[in-house]
Amino acid sequence: MRKLTYLAVFEPGPDGYGVYFPDLPGCVSFGKTFEEAQREAADALGLHIYGMEQDGEQIPEPSKTPQIDQETARGYLVAPVVVFPDMVKNELDNKRVKTNITLPAWLKDAAEQQGVNYSRLLESALMDYLNIPPISGAPGAGQQNSRP
Repeated sequence: MRKLTYLAVFEPGPDGYGVYFPDLPGCVSFGKTFEEAQREAADALGLHIYGMEQDGEQIPEPSKTPQIDQETARGYLVAPVVVFPDMVKNELDNKRVKTNITLPAWLKDAAEQQGVNYSRLLESALMDYLNIPPISGAPGAGQQNSRP
């Protein structure tokens, strides 16, 4: 499992800590406390790396000494932030999303009388239609499927 560690700059401010990653322009976050800022920085880093990979961008190598922006507030701290990109990808790729469908009222009524779980049925039907095999041994086999 891949593990990436980037140095983050934590800037103290009146309402908490702003965070940025010098190696990853645009990757920023905030927390009211230092601990919250660390958690939010890890989330931001994971999402940023995920987005870059989805867009086909090259992930820069973490630098050993970050270039601190000259406008950074006094009293800043530099700390490593660790992320596991494959775990973030798996979580985001398997996140459940809502979708609307349209079907005849009589069919909806019949399905509801039978206690049909629309989500499970549609997922199973789509996987069958797309020839995607369920993961054997997974809870509710076929409901959790990580795709490349």
